[in-house]
Amino acid sequence: MANDQEKEAAARASLQFIQDGMVVGLGTGSTAAYFIKLLGEKVKNGLRVRGIPTSVRSREMAESLGIPLTTFEECQKIDVTVDGADEFDPELRLIKGGGGALLREKIVASATRQEVIVADASKQVKRLGKFPLPVEVIKFAEPLVAKRIRALGADVRQRTGADGKPYISDENNHILDCRFGEIEDPDGLARQLSDMPGVVEHGLFIGMASVVVMAKGGEVVEVRR
Repeated sequence: MANDQEKEAAARASLQFIQDGMVVGLGTGSTAAYFIKLLGEKVKNGLRVRGIPTSVRSREMAESLGIPLTTFEECQKIDVTVDGADEFDPELRLIKGGGGALLREKIVASATRQEVIVADASKQVKRLGKFPLPVEVIKFAEPLVAKRIRALGADVRQRTGADGKPYISDENNHILDCRFGEIEDPDGLARQLSDMPGVVEHGLFIGMASVVVMAKGGEVVEVRR
């Protein structure tokens, strides 16, 4: 319960970054869902925004709340994105993708002027890697990519759904959850993964977050680099 209260508090505090007329990236995950819900209340009360969601789930939630949506066909620049993270370090490097939306999340982040991460205190770490790193791969290359990532020292598991079958992302790919332990060089690992043929995207978000809005107990703080 306390964790949910922190998530909602962080999401509520992030509303300060949203202004009338903005194009807003809508993140995915439990904390981002609180933001979408609160944004829907603002829209109902007259706030004018257009949203670009990072997943089918976020799109459906935004539609149910009456938040107007747009697409990259209509708009290639996003003013502010509010999204969650599975971990963040002192340099605001992130691990994302626990919810399976890392590909669209990174595309949206790349088009965003200000990336605001909302999180509870459990997501703050000194060094990334406690949370398994998601890597989205095309099905054809999965065995090859898994072998190459294991060669880097990771325990690699194919993500499965509740039915025990392979998890399928919104872009119809598979996801490998890769446990590296503490990642000594996130920037270097990000480059190695990006260079692997068959890797569609990985969950290391380097240099993308502008600020983390973190709730800890009854306090909300802004963490910046």
